[in-house]
Amino acid sequence: MLALTSVSSIIFLGTAGGNAVSKQIQSAGGIILQIGELQFHLDPGPGALSKAKEYGINLNRNTVVLVSHNHINHCSELNPILDAMTHSGIDHRGMVLASKSVILGHEEMAPALTKHHITMPEKVIPMEKNHKVGIELVEIHALMAEHTDPTALGFKFLCPSFTLSYTGDTNITPQLLQDLAGTDILILNVPFPGNKAAGMNLDTKAAVKAVAFVKPKVAILTHFGLEMFKAGIIEEAREVQRMTEVPTIAAKDGLLVYPESYLHKNPVKGF
Repeated sequence: MLALTSVSSIIFLGTAGGNAVSKQIQSAGGIILQIGELQFHLDPGPGALSKAKEYGINLNRNTVVLVSHNHINHCSELNPILDAMTHSGIDHRGMVLASKSVILGHEEMAPALTKHHITMPEKVIPMEKNHKVGIELVEIHALMAEHTDPTALGFKFLCPSFTLSYTGDTNITPQLLQDLAGTDILILNVPFPGNKAAGMNLDTKAAVKAVAFVKPKVAILTHFGLEMFKAGIIEEAREVQRMTEVPTIAAKDGLLVYPESYLHKNPVKGF
């Protein structure tokens, strides 16, 4: 068993979502979560490889790649990430945890994971809501999501010193709020400002509702659409913090967060 150290970090390889991805305003390379010797890569969309190199992330260290659903801005670089993780399949290691649509396809959606790359990791697990997987001292729960991909998920990480939840793309629902309870670090995909959500996604109003209910130590907003950039992502994060009194960060490409720094009574404020 790998020995876990007390050092944990979150690195944002990309913060664009929806209609902002094709404009290349920001990358959509996903999120790296490092817990001691473990490295998790969430939603490796466009820019994952280039931003990992830019920010000094060794993708061969990936322990698990997680994909919330089968939309291109969440999974377009899944296969090359697995190639990097396994040295083109020579080093048969690591895991993929993903929604069923990513691995098996769904109705008119073809699988995002190719037949060639599915053989590279040691394990590939199609996850469903409430599915739980243990990786060393970290337990991962698949959260319910309500999105245009009906197999979409979020992920909750129960780590030795904190709990982190990533909503993925979803509407706000009573079940999701219950699932997020007990979260210390809450990462929300918020493509829309104000109350302008569309296509089963979160907007700032929904983010306020989620943060007010969960009361995490810190909330981090990411996955911004064009409307969010136009409204001002910092201003929208300030609104969430003002309404909830929870420190709230507007993520940007390359943002580095140390989760344990927010576990004290008086954490540094966000934005």
